[in-house]
Amino acid sequence: MTTTPQLGTHRMRLADLARLSTVGMRTRKLRAVLSSLGIAIGVAAIVAVLGLSSSSQAGLLNEISQLGTNLLTVANGQTLTGDTAELPVAAPGMISRIGPVTAVDDTGMVNNVNAYRSPLIPSINSNALSVQATSLGLPHTVGTSVAQGRFLNAATAHEPVAVLGATAAGRVGIDRIYAGERIWVGGQWFYLVGVLHPAVLAPEIDSAVLIGFPAAQKYLGFDGHPSQVYLRAHTDQVNAVHDFLAATANPEHPGEVTVSQPSDALVAQAEAKGALNSLFLGLGAVSLLVGAIGVGNVMLIGVLERRSEIGLRRALGATKGHIRIQFLTEALLLALLGGAVGVGLGAAATAVYAHVKHWAVVIPPLAWGGGLASALGIGAIAGLLPAIRAARMSPTQALWSM
Repeated sequence: MTTTPQLGTHRMRLADLARLSTVGMRTRKLRAVLSSLGIAIGVAAIVAVLGLSSSSQAGLLNEISQLGTNLLTVANGQTLTGDTAELPVAAPGMISRIGPVTAVDDTGMVNNVNAYRSPLIPSINSNALSVQATSLGLPHTVGTSVAQGRFLNAATAHEPVAVLGATAAGRVGIDRIYAGERIWVGGQWFYLVGVLHPAVLAPEIDSAVLIGFPAAQKYLGFDGHPSQVYLRAHTDQVNAVHDFLAATANPEHPGEVTVSQPSDALVAQAEAKGALNSLFLGLGAVSLLVGAIGVGNVMLIGVLERRSEIGLRRALGATKGHIRIQFLTEALLLALLGGAVGVGLGAAATAVYAHVKHWAVVIPPLAWGGGLASALGIGAIAGLLPAIRAARMSPTQALWSM
């Protein structure tokens, strides 16, 4: 008795799967590129948003670390009636006696005095500049330096001489210090000797015209009361110093004193920037959805166009599973192509922008890993229906369409 040999079901080899699943991409290159474009844009948006956010935060935290987290400020608060309180004239001296305090400098707001580029400018065009008296060690204490010229010294602090903050210099149109350069302050000329770099930890200085305490009292009628005291303390004693500052600066009315740590505000600013990420990530997700629709549409069209191929392969022994895995793999490859291009574009955008801003380039693994994973997930979902439809197509039906 003889038996008829039966055909076994064989698994598709990986090399055959790779060759078959790339047929559509190799024969319809433009269509493959266009279908992957939506996924590429979505992944690029995700990578760029997360990369720029991480680079921005890393740059800001690095800047804070360089400037130090041990700067504290003491400012005049409000009285019980809501008026602006005054710090005692002796406040800086009393603060300097606190043991862990290493440096103290102060500024005083000169009220009802404006500064202009020249006396010909209308008084209403004040450019939001403030005139402040300052002690001589202010730049070092607040963590800035002189960009042009020099700062005030023991001699020029008694004369009509001024230094401009970084923003103030831009508002009056001065980018360099020339001999004899002057500005109009409080109805008289003040000679300019310097321009400061931006003060990250004390931005109120950037828009100020700084003059010495003695000159402010002599020429502008300043009363000598400080409005802001800047101090540095030992890093491990900052919290302890913070607790004593209000009572030390104004023993009679400690409730009228405002104490702050500028570095905390900058850290909060870095975290606030991250809160906007959800909006841009949402836009990236929309792009991924559009890309998924594009991939699914292309795969459905491909199934209809390749019915003869499907019928021939089924007639030659390919199973439904073979057809299904072929088209599903093709959808995954299209999505992976878009994801890889998107990761490259997002990383490039992050690198260029971070370089312009002088930040360290930081692309977290969540950005590129999540982008690729999202692309593959989108590809699997988009290719599932076309793959099932192709697998359900009978050989006779597919060959009849030839």
